[in-house]
Amino acid sequence: MTEEQILKGRLADLAKRAYNQNIYTYSNFLSAAELSLLDEMHNDISYIHYETFGGNELSERQIVAFGSEEEFGYPGTFPISVIRVSPLLEKFSDNLNHRDFLGALMHLGIERDMLGDILIKENTAYIFCLERIVDYICKELTKVKHTNVKCEITDTNIPALTPTLKDEEFPVASLRLDGIIASLLKCSRKEALSFFENKQVILNGRITGRNSITLKTGDIFSIRGHGKFIFAGTGGNTKKGKIYVHIKKYV
Repeated sequence: MTEEQILKGRLADLAKRAYNQNIYTYSNFLSAAELSLLDEMHNDISYIHYETFGGNELSERQIVAFGSEEEFGYPGTFPISVIRVSPLLEKFSDNLNHRDFLGALMHLGIERDMLGDILIKENTAYIFCLERIVDYICKELTKVKHTNVKCEITDTNIPALTPTLKDEEFPVASLRLDGIIASLLKCSRKEALSFFENKQVILNGRITGRNSITLKTGDIFSIRGHGKFIFAGTGGNTKKGKIYVHIKKYV
């Protein structure tokens, strides 16, 4: 049995348990590829409501919750917490990145699916994780790389988690995603297509191979290794008939 089949079986079991027992059930954190597998199961699990969330509206790694207040008569709560991890003494800190924090967590024996997004702001990490491992992380995570750190539970609605966006504008022949990526990254159309073939393109939280899809205002897309972007709409045409597009880049 493949990993994909095992995951689909696990999600199907959660859906059945929620339906049969009238209780909310929750998966661990799912990657974009795993969320795409969930979408493939839609017809098979359509008998129960489900939704996904990762801690904030922009989270890439998300949990799926089966059930709804309409079905059960009470609201559910995603079992997600956020831990702020910062150097004890900033002046003695290494320059820490996403890989450093993730590596330190893996070293503690924590499985990747227990962790959501890890956001880095000025050498401080905000770690989205399952509620049940919060105490363990806060107790055991004392060093990242060679830097002594402190952990504290925080809230998702804090200024530090508000993304910084840079505006970009350029002309394209059409609003096809592959063409926009080629212009955005200043690469050839062939190279842009390779991102789709290698499953590097994520659109609204799901891996997509549909290079010809037309973007809509508000769509969020990313190319692994090249950044994350919001399609912010269009703004007029060039003399040659090309369309100016507005892009907001996460920086």
